[in-house]
Amino acid sequence: MLTFETIKKDAAIRTYITQADAALGALGYTEHSFAHVTRCAEVAGDLLENLGYPSRTAELARMAGYLHDIGNLVNRADHSQSGAVMAFQLLHGLGMAPEEIAPIVTAIGNHDEGTGVPVSPMAAALILADKSDVRRSRVRCKAEEFDIHDRVNYSVTGSGLVLSEDHKTLTLQLTIDTGCGSVMEYFEIFLERMLLCRKAADFLGLQFKLTINDIPQL
Repeated sequence: MLTFETIKKDAAIRTYITQADAALGALGYTEHSFAHVTRCAEVAGDLLENLGYPSRTAELARMAGYLHDIGNLVNRADHSQSGAVMAFQLLHGLGMAPEEIAPIVTAIGNHDEGTGVPVSPMAAALILADKSDVRRSRVRCKAEEFDIHDRVNYSVTGSGLVLSEDHKTLTLQLTIDTGCGSVMEYFEIFLERMLLCRKAADFLGLQFKLTINDIPQL
């Protein structure tokens, strides 16, 4: 049985992640390399596990999180769909069973806010993990080169998804240095992502909330 650890160590997969991130770097995007995909993998898997889904489902979600951005190797446009096709080929080549490949491919193909829909628990968990990863350390360029996306990401000094003890609420808690970027700028850039997070949380039977500097926003 293919494991998440096997996926993480696969040389070809690591090459594709590295080169996909390099392509985005050339375009001026924030970091999409191992820090981002590992965090997405862990958050998506842990969320499903904490909600009582089977451990194998959580592990498949971790694989989806780790592979979700490899489509950027092809092009940023439609990267979720191209990434899903790449993931299918890679996992099939590694001998994974079709019934396990299928939900991973579905989750990857639906993680982007442009076309993504939380059509499964795994897709919903990946959306939440991906869209909640906003942080200063993802910014690559110097301050004098910042655009609004860099400035907003750089302003976020702390972020985390918190599942309530009664498993009814999922809260994205952000700490923003308003000297670097404003709360309004955050919504200007990420409102579509937050609305998708709300849909994803709804799919999992959760109420999505957003707090910024301990002040409720959604």
